[in-house]
Amino acid sequence: MLSLVLLAALRETVPGNVGEGVTALVGLDVGTSAVKAVAISPDGEVLGIAEESYPLSVPRPGWAEQDPEDWWRAAQTALARVPEGPIGLSGQMHGLVALDAGDRVLRPAILWNDGRTGAECEEIESLLGLDRLVSLTGNRALAGFTAPKLLWLRRHEPETYSRLRRVLLPKDYIHLRLTGEHATDVSDASGTLLFDVGGRRWSDEVCAALEIPREWLPPALESTVMGGAGDQAAAALGVGIDRPGPVSVALGTAGIAFAVTPSYSPDPQARLHTFCHAVPDTWHAMGVMLSGGGSFAWLCDLFDEDAADLDREAERWPPGCEGLLFAPYLAGERTPHSDPNARGAFTGLSLRHDRGALARATLEGVAYGLRDSLELLREAGVRPEVGRISGGGSRSDLWTRIVASVLDLPLERTECDAGSAYGAALLAGVRSGTFADAAEAVARCVRITERINPDAEWVAAYSEGYARFGALYPALRPLEEA
Repeated sequence: MLSLVLLAALRETVPGNVGEGVTALVGLDVGTSAVKAVAISPDGEVLGIAEESYPLSVPRPGWAEQDPEDWWRAAQTALARVPEGPIGLSGQMHGLVALDAGDRVLRPAILWNDGRTGAECEEIESLLGLDRLVSLTGNRALAGFTAPKLLWLRRHEPETYSRLRRVLLPKDYIHLRLTGEHATDVSDASGTLLFDVGGRRWSDEVCAALEIPREWLPPALESTVMGGAGDQAAAALGVGIDRPGPVSVALGTAGIAFAVTPSYSPDPQARLHTFCHAVPDTWHAMGVMLSGGGSFAWLCDLFDEDAADLDREAERWPPGCEGLLFAPYLAGERTPHSDPNARGAFTGLSLRHDRGALARATLEGVAYGLRDSLELLREAGVRPEVGRISGGGSRSDLWTRIVASVLDLPLERTECDAGSAYGAALLAGVRSGTFADAAEAVARCVRITERINPDAEWVAAYSEGYARFGALYPALRPLEEA
């Protein structure tokens, strides 16, 4: 019965069915640890939020998998707990959902944070050449992306690969279960390494070079047409980043600095990701640090301490923590180093340092990592005057002040911090005709509630600290091979 209700809600979003009389718009985010559903009014008021978690499987060190059926069960449960309405989707990017000719799941999905495909990444860059790969896809071959996973499957699970007929991304599997349709959107497709990001279409050249049948890939629609987007594009839209101007600063498990660009202009060295944005005819450049909020969560788990209590201990220490530095590379790093073997470290420890000092150094180390990304965005021509901060870490006043001061950039909070699910709800509104376009959705629903300015004294201290932080990775790198 629930599936029929969900299908009816999806049918309301078919283009041409203008959203007259719509009282709720629903966003569903397929995350790494849970599905999150949020229902909003056409004016952006939150009507309901539900979350349903599921397990992460780590069958071997460095691997990460999930059962797509767990996503579907969680999606049904979460959607049943919020008001009904047109549904928009967002989700974790890059994951490989392998289906047979009957749309049956062949194996657990291989996720964005799975690191098994190092050899396949080298193979892809060798086959296409790094310059050509970056020119076409906006990115270099990274272990988390989808194409290397397909090559791994062909090499290590040939029987499964021989039955493969359809390739979907995580949110697109939920779309299939809701509608019976195979589709993706351009922002999510940009993270497969099979997509011509500048042309906003699948790349025949890359597919041919990698011997990936083009017919395995679903139609790639504009996000506003599908009513869905990759998690970071949806999250940015959810805080009002629909055009060049403010940057998005996200402090979730990862740390993200995200800017919309009016044209396709990938970083020649691929230090930044370049993807299609969720708004037609725009792209985004994005720096990704793999352990953003995850670094502080790790420290809280290590001390078996609540985040708010550790935050208060950190507040007692001055900026710079008397020379204590943290390298936030607990799971390797993407931006700017692209080094899966990078590892975290505390340096500058003294007898005076306590838990609070370690906590503050962790907050500062993540902020320095975000500045690495922002500096690359500035190199690319982005000139932000303000940022919009979101994610669980943004709820800490201390951390937000630290980030604003390290970046020397005012940061704004929005009324609703429901992340990618909120952006997905806005996309549901555009697809259903409730809003004429993404700009109207943002204008009607996204409201700024607070502005946090950099602290002038902290800015000076962090300018010196950032210079020292820049020396940390080169000094630690030789130890990776020890």
